[in-house]
This record gives sequence, structure tokens and C-alpha cells, in this order.
Amino acid sequence: MDRAKQDSGETVQWAAITGVIATVSVFAIAQGLSYPLLSFILQRQGVSPAMIGLSAAMTPIGFIVSSPLVPALARRFGAGRTALTCAALSALVLALIGWTQNVYLWFPLRFLIGAVTNPLYVLSEVWVIALAPPTRRGRVMGIYSTIISAGFAAGPLCLLAVGTEGWPPFLVGIAAFLFCGACLASVLARLPKVDESGHRVSVLGFVPQAWLLLSAVIVAAGFEQAVLALLPVYGTHYGIAEARMSALLSERLTARLVRFICVSMTVLGCVLLPVLIETPLIWPCVFIWGAVSYGIYTMSIIELGERFTGSALVAGNAAFSLMWGVGGIAVPPLAGSAMDVVGAGGLPMTLGAICLALAVVTVIRRRMV
Repeated sequence: MDRAKQDSGETVQWAAITGVIATVSVFAIAQGLSYPLLSFILQRQGVSPAMIGLSAAMTPIGFIVSSPLVPALARRFGAGRTALTCAALSALVLALIGWTQNVYLWFPLRFLIGAVTNPLYVLSEVWVIALAPPTRRGRVMGIYSTIISAGFAAGPLCLLAVGTEGWPPFLVGIAAFLFCGACLASVLARLPKVDESGHRVSVLGFVPQAWLLLSAVIVAAGFEQAVLALLPVYGTHYGIAEARMSALLSERLTARLVRFICVSMTVLGCVLLPVLIETPLIWPCVFIWGAVSYGIYTMSIIELGERFTGSALVAGNAAFSLMWGVGGIAVPPLAGSAMDVVGAGGLPMTLGAICLALAVVTVIRRRMV
């Protein structure tokens, strides 16, 4: 009888995990679609790479501003209600972006979409970590990261089907955000209270407790968002069509659970990008490059779940999101400016430099411990 009850509890837990992963996967589709879509549109308008990178940085600024508010919002309104509201607001803001089609109006709107999508992503990730059994957390988070990456990959692939002009791509993103809310609502009753256990920890108060983990998030975020925003620009330098770049982006975003060696392999990918961009070998190169670069974040989030619980876990995830914003605001404009100065090669040079810096800091840190 006790064994049956235990199995039943395990079934409910995995059902909830599946629902949350489905929620954030659909969210990833919308995010994966929006970055290259807006870059393609701005490029057709003759906007410079530096301005495209600066425009892309507005979404992570929204992450930065909203991240310290996530724990308080979850306590005040409930994590579920906060996440559902953010899903609806995300759809609304994306509709406004599609309606305006103006580079300057997109600055505040891209800031807003970062601010309203951030709590949805943070709380979903906290739920997955909290629901995963400690003995299986690494496996669950590996599956989670792989499926989320598949969602990001599906975003650029959608552009192959609907194109990058007019309302169709925006309608796909809007529908994805609304469906995301529907997925979350279906499992809301099974989700744990993630913001009530332990003493309250602020986001900024969490930073000194895991600064190296947060540094890894900055690098992973800067890499991810710079590639999404600027790889389309990089491809056009070599005369590669939008459709092929959309497909290439989807290959880049398929992730696997990898070890720390991913940092060094990411640097190698940056070195190989200009060498292979015009050859068929670019496809496997970018596939592996994307897997190992996202592995930086995957391993960081697994360690976060192993070290923290309760309100500290919520604060930690919000801190991860804040640092994701820092990476996103700093690296795309930096890479875009480098491309303005030295040409297309500025993208792999910038990305390789930040990944190499993380590898060096990690080695030094390990020797000091």
C-alpha cells in the first residue's frame, strides 16, 4: 500500500514537471523566433549592426530591471498568478512590436517584453528544480535544457515556414505566448509553493554566494543573444540568404548536457566560424557550437539546484536572470560595434574573448580552492 502511494506521488510529480517544461518550451519558441525576426526586419531597413545589437540589448535590460522584483511579486500575488499574467502581457507586447515596425519605438517595447517574460521564465525554472528529485536532478535538468533548446530552435525554423515579413511571424509568437499560459494553467494546482520556505533572500544578497556561477550565466547569455541577434548580419556579409540563416540558427540552438569542457569548445567554435562559414562543414560546427555553449548554463543551473532551496532558490534563479540580462545588454552591442570596426569577424572575436576569459577565471578559482 505504501509503495503504491509512493508510486502515485511520483506520477503526480512527473506530470507537473512535464507540464512546466511544456510551458517554458512554448515560451522558448516565441523568444527564439523574435530575436532573428527583428534583426532581419531592422537589417532590411538599413540599420547598422551596432544599432541592431543595441536594440537587442533592450530585452535583457528588461530582465535586469524585473529580476529583483520576481521574489516579491511571487510572494505578493502568488507564483502561479504572476506567471500567467506575464504570459498574457508577453503576447500583448509582441503584438505592439509587430504593429509599430519602428526601430526607435522598438526600444521601449523590447524593454517591456524582457520585463514581462522574465518572471514567467524564472518561476518556471524554479518549479522544475523544486519538483526534480535530488537523485535525478541532473538528468531532469539535462532533459529540461535539451527540450528548451529545441523550443529555441523551433523559433527560427518557424521563419522558414511563415517568412520574415508582415504579420504571420508575429502571430506565431503571439499564439505561442498564449499557449504557454494555457499549458501553465493546466498544471497550476500541482505546482509547489516555491517562495515560502527558509528565510527571505534578496537577489542582490544572493550574488556574493555564487559569483562564479553567475559569471558563467553572463557569458552564456551574452553568447546566446549576440548570436541570435547578429549571426543573421554575419551571414549576409557572406551572401547567405535569410532562409538559410534561419535554418542555421535552429541547428545552433540544439543543446546537450555537457561538462565544463564546453567553455573551451565554445572558444574553438568561435575560431572556426569564419573559416567554415562558406563551407558545408558550418552545419555540424554550429550544431556542436550551440550545444556546448548552452551547456555552460545547463551545468550552472544544475549546481544552483544542488546548493540552494526555498526562497534562496527563487532569489538565485532571479539572480541568474539578472545576470542573463547583464550578458545580453553588454555583449550584443559590444559584438555589433566590433563588427562595425573590424567587419564581420568582430562577432567570433568578441564571443571567443568572453568565453576564454571565463575559462581562465574558472581555472584560477579552482586552483585557489
